[in-house]
Amino acid sequence: MCDTCGCNVTESNRHLIEEDGKHAHTQDGSNAVEVLENLLSENDRQAAHNRHHFDSHGVLTINLMSSPGSGKTSLLEATVQALGGEYRIGVIEGDLETENDAERLRRLGIEAVQITTGTACHLDAHMVHNALHDLNLSRFDILFIENVGNLVCPASFDLGQHLNVALLSVTEGDDKPAKYPVLFRTADNIVISKADLLRYLDDFSPERAETAIRNLATEVPIITLSAKSGSGLDEWLDWLHSEANKQLERVVLGETLTPKIQLEGAKLHSHN
Repeated sequence: MCDTCGCNVTESNRHLIEEDGKHAHTQDGSNAVEVLENLLSENDRQAAHNRHHFDSHGVLTINLMSSPGSGKTSLLEATVQALGGEYRIGVIEGDLETENDAERLRRLGIEAVQITTGTACHLDAHMVHNALHDLNLSRFDILFIENVGNLVCPASFDLGQHLNVALLSVTEGDDKPAKYPVLFRTADNIVISKADLLRYLDDFSPERAETAIRNLATEVPIITLSAKSGSGLDEWLDWLHSEANKQLERVVLGETLTPKIQLEGAKLHSHN
């Protein structure tokens, strides 16, 4: 397993490999790859269970992913302020420590549950399931999961969400999608955030960023916006309206939507 960040073993799935856990003993007693595969399998099973909960309550669930500081919480604040009267919105927040982001959102009058992951650099389906014990899904139309700031691991673990949104801040560099393709390949929508800073940053080109994204063979929407000024926010809100309506249609038909997952990120944390 990863000796640096420990991201595959979390406090929520550790019971599976300790002592009498379901996968405490592998066939050879020590095979790290087998342990990883078992944990991923258990994660997917829990994710499917989570998604069933979301679907049975008609809740559209969106996983927000990005590097730290790209503006995920600011985007959620702007979204709640714009749509709070139309949609019932809840948030699951993921950070290594503190409840700072959850508290910011609670001040807007919405329910936000904080998950602190300790050393784990991503959320997993078990963590999300535990958080659901503190949420009544019948009170929501849209549930956002703000994942831990990281450009690899969050794209590798199904949480039970329906859609993935990746944020790319203009302060990060327009070649970031080329450098970190794992996350951007899983996205159903890519938001170029903090666009109000473009006037000060002549080394970031939204056009070059889009080229880098399209070179990954993805045709998903790309929205350039500023949560601070509101520029471009309407396009984001229109996308949310459309996806919320699609979720209602799926519920009526008894269908579901599973997210794109890139297992390359998880495999980076196993030893040969």
